[in-house]
Amino acid sequence: MAISANRPKGRSVSDLRMVWRFALRYPGHIAIAALALLVAAAATSGIPYAFKLIIDKGFATGGNTRDIARWFEYLLMLVGVMAVATATRFYFVSWLGERTVADIRLAVHRNLLRLSPGFFEENRPAEITSRVTVDTTIIEQVVGTTVSVALRNVVLAFACMIILFALAPKLAGLILVGALMVVAPITILGQRVRKISRHSQDRIADVGAVNSEVLGAIRIVQAFNQEERERSRFADAVERVFGTAKRRIFLRAIMTAIVIFLMLGSITLIIWQGAIDVAAGRITGGTIAAFVLYGGLLAGAFGALSEVYGDLLRAAGASERLSELLDARPNIVAPADPVRLPDPPQGELTFDRVTFHYPTRPDTSALNDFSLVVKPRERLALVGPSGAGKTTIFQLAERFYDPQAGRVLLDGVDLRDADPADVRQRIAIVPQETIIFAATARDNLRYGNWNASEDDLWAAARDANAEEFLRALPEGLDTFMGEGGARLSGGQRQRIAIARALLRDAPLLLLDEATSALDAESERLVQDALDRLMAHRTTIVIAHRLATVRAAHRIVVMDQGQIVEEGTHSTLTARGGLYARLAKLQFEDRAA
Repeated sequence: MAISANRPKGRSVSDLRMVWRFALRYPGHIAIAALALLVAAAATSGIPYAFKLIIDKGFATGGNTRDIARWFEYLLMLVGVMAVATATRFYFVSWLGERTVADIRLAVHRNLLRLSPGFFEENRPAEITSRVTVDTTIIEQVVGTTVSVALRNVVLAFACMIILFALAPKLAGLILVGALMVVAPITILGQRVRKISRHSQDRIADVGAVNSEVLGAIRIVQAFNQEERERSRFADAVERVFGTAKRRIFLRAIMTAIVIFLMLGSITLIIWQGAIDVAAGRITGGTIAAFVLYGGLLAGAFGALSEVYGDLLRAAGASERLSELLDARPNIVAPADPVRLPDPPQGELTFDRVTFHYPTRPDTSALNDFSLVVKPRERLALVGPSGAGKTTIFQLAERFYDPQAGRVLLDGVDLRDADPADVRQRIAIVPQETIIFAATARDNLRYGNWNASEDDLWAAARDANAEEFLRALPEGLDTFMGEGGARLSGGQRQRIAIARALLRDAPLLLLDEATSALDAESERLVQDALDRLMAHRTTIVIAHRLATVRAAHRIVVMDQGQIVEEGTHSTLTARGGLYARLAKLQFEDRAA
């Protein structure tokens, strides 16, 4: 299911509760940050009152420098406390932001690894990568900075209101009315900002997807001289992001202007009234000075909150998008009480009246009432036109999907009843397009058996005809292979894949024959390695070469998800059916 299928229409800061759950893992840091925040806010709110005392008590002494110094010392003490508390808050809040985002990234990645390949058919990996990077960066900024600023200004605003009412209740009441007037534009415009924020993040994900796709296919782009088209396509995606961002920034600018005007305008009118009260002797000069400073702090707090609200909404959108990845559940799971596969393993694979549709193609049957038994140590070749269902057999055998009807059994156990990890432990695969990770040769080999010893690695390399070129690498097995194995030839990559499968030492081998695109010398080396790999194992080969077909114990010819012919190369050729036509068009031409 696509992760955005059930996306809610609206959003609020309550969508940040996922982030809060992760942050709550560190109550000690939260407590210290909260305490430092309260101390800093208290010290900040005490500074205007210190000025009141300086004016009313210090200056009222007739210029006694010792009395004036005493009040300024109190003020310096407050400033020192505020500085230390602010630094403490900054450290612990920043630490909390970094740690929370790290935990979210780990949790999302861990959940993604559990999801079946069907999930990634419906959801672009490039967009998912954007969520894990861009969205977590937004959350990091909010948790590490914005939330702290928001809480600080809420506490400061609350403290300022209390002190203002203590200093001049009538004027404070007028300020409260002005503050309430600010709520309406924040609420109305905030809803618009909320929707645009989510739209902006979706557009950013599109930019990442386009960029990843183009860079991943850069050779094709340049080979067909499509640089200008791809540049234009990327520019369109970037401009869509910018256009959405402009709308968001414009609304936030309007919201900020309205809030500042209403707050400062009301404060100006209130101070005007206060000046009249000072002139009439109803309040002191120190009181009105403190009132002005507190009013400024209050206005600044509300102004900051209006800006912070937009950031919180952006983070809410990011949190929602990441929550979709965290909440995604795999379609393929181990049963509560899995059936153990028989030991020792036999490598027998059975398809019993299987019907299967891919999630992205629900109206088309990849396999239709398909039945097949592959006996232990049998070498079976699958032949058929593109789309016949050959690769689907591999996908179901590894239980990346479950069939909509029928059963797939390994050594007599229905795969639905077994733990998928146990099933895959008994299967080794050599794909036609080898995956080489951006790691060392050692780590790429160890993917077959991570606990393999040094001797095991070199033995597998030797059997795969890979030892010679691996020893010739600058750092041997510790040589970095480059992105996608960029430092290796096609034949070398295939031989590493074969060595990886040898280290797996599984009873069932799935082989999407990998020699079709190789030169003659590489093909000979790879084919020789494959012969050693297939020995004493049940092997299913998607055949591309005549040599492989002839070496098979049995050939199964597929078309439109069903078996249409079955036999040996000679018997099938003599029948003059689909296999004979494919052999003439495909195998004989390749052999030539």
